[in-house]
Amino acid sequence: MASISALGIGSGLDLNGLLDQLNEAERGKLEPVERQIESQQVRISAYGELQGALAAFEGAVGRLASSELFQSLSANVNGDALQAAADADAAPGQYQLEVEQLASAGSLASQRIDVELDEALTDSDSTLTLAFGNAPDGKPDAIHISVAAGSTLEEVRDAINAHESANVSASLVNDGEGYRLALMSNETGEAASVTGMTFEDGFFADGVIVSDAEDPDEGLVVQPGRDAAFSVNGIGITSPTNQVEGAIQGVTLDLQQPGSATLGVEQDTLAVREAVSGFVEAYNALKGTIGELTAFDADSGRAGELLGDSAVRTIESRLRSDLSSMVGDPAQGELAMLSELGISLSLDGTLSLDSAELDMAIANDMGAVERFFAGGEDAPGMAGRLAETSGQLLGSNGALTNAIGGAESRVESLNQRYVRMEQGIAQTIERYRVQFGQLDGMIAQMNQTSDYLTQQFAAMDAQLGRD
Repeated sequence: MASISALGIGSGLDLNGLLDQLNEAERGKLEPVERQIESQQVRISAYGELQGALAAFEGAVGRLASSELFQSLSANVNGDALQAAADADAAPGQYQLEVEQLASAGSLASQRIDVELDEALTDSDSTLTLAFGNAPDGKPDAIHISVAAGSTLEEVRDAINAHESANVSASLVNDGEGYRLALMSNETGEAASVTGMTFEDGFFADGVIVSDAEDPDEGLVVQPGRDAAFSVNGIGITSPTNQVEGAIQGVTLDLQQPGSATLGVEQDTLAVREAVSGFVEAYNALKGTIGELTAFDADSGRAGELLGDSAVRTIESRLRSDLSSMVGDPAQGELAMLSELGISLSLDGTLSLDSAELDMAIANDMGAVERFFAGGEDAPGMAGRLAETSGQLLGSNGALTNAIGGAESRVESLNQRYVRMEQGIAQTIERYRVQFGQLDGMIAQMNQTSDYLTQQFAAMDAQLGRD
């Protein structure tokens, strides 16, 4: 509360200073509430950190809980001629491929045009026609491009590039004797190749010299587009592009260069190993987060933000119960425990992975590994169970969400209490101010009375002395 500058003038006492001291003493009552609010906010932040680690773990086990992971295929290529990727429609198999030639885009350059770049090429509105000799169904075999009167060579180039159906990229090339209008097809293959360029009669302005202008085919520089040519197990195949779908069911081929390559489509065991490793790493990261938040340093006496927290105990207890429980039926020859896949629970509560043992389990029976983690129609597997538990803990009524909500409610309640206490302190200080003002007035009045009496006594003394 601000000091009252007039207070104390009448009495000569430092009532402002006294009022400030009382205000400071009263506000000291707020400090315990402030510490409680800060403690709850730190707790909420710690819950958020734990929530992030648990969500990451849920994502890791969710991947293992999907049967698609164990049914995915990978395409392994031996050779530099191509790359490949397999999808869910692919089937395991081995293929020998020979790439004879890659698909290329066609190009065409016009006759040499003797004109400056800023000089008008046309005197009147004209048309430029581009021909496509083997256009596929649904595409025109010729494109007509309108060119405005007075257009320069650069503006003709821009008109071609702006045409939405031209499917070519135009540029200007100087061959040392003059400019040529150069076109490159935007797509590879014979069908997309531009094969001709025809200028309408009267297209060129007077004075513009075009080599071989009388014969539109003379002076053109044409490089036809080519289809890719390759074979799969001796079967010849052509494609207008170097990315080929459908030649092998469920496999996309990306042709790189002429040559030979061997393609093997097989189960993607690497993806399974990475998913299991990711599950172990995510759980250990969660345990590490819990360890930091619940640690106690005996030397410094510093305790973690969530030491002794019931929500943390619930999370640890439920996950530990799932990890140590049995999934399949050993009597039926099924995998039942994590240890059978090389995953063991260490003394510090973290998981350790024996990669060699995991690889052996995957190689022996991928189906058994799938049933262990992903489960079946009757019951969820280990990963499905852990994903369900994590989802419940993170859900709207989960232990972690309730703990966060409880801490937030306590912060709200403490904030309301803080406001009420501040209002009470303000009222108390105002009451002191009023009382001090009254005291100041009383002392001032008494001082005036004292001064008056002193003067009267002095006058009487002086009168008696004269007599």
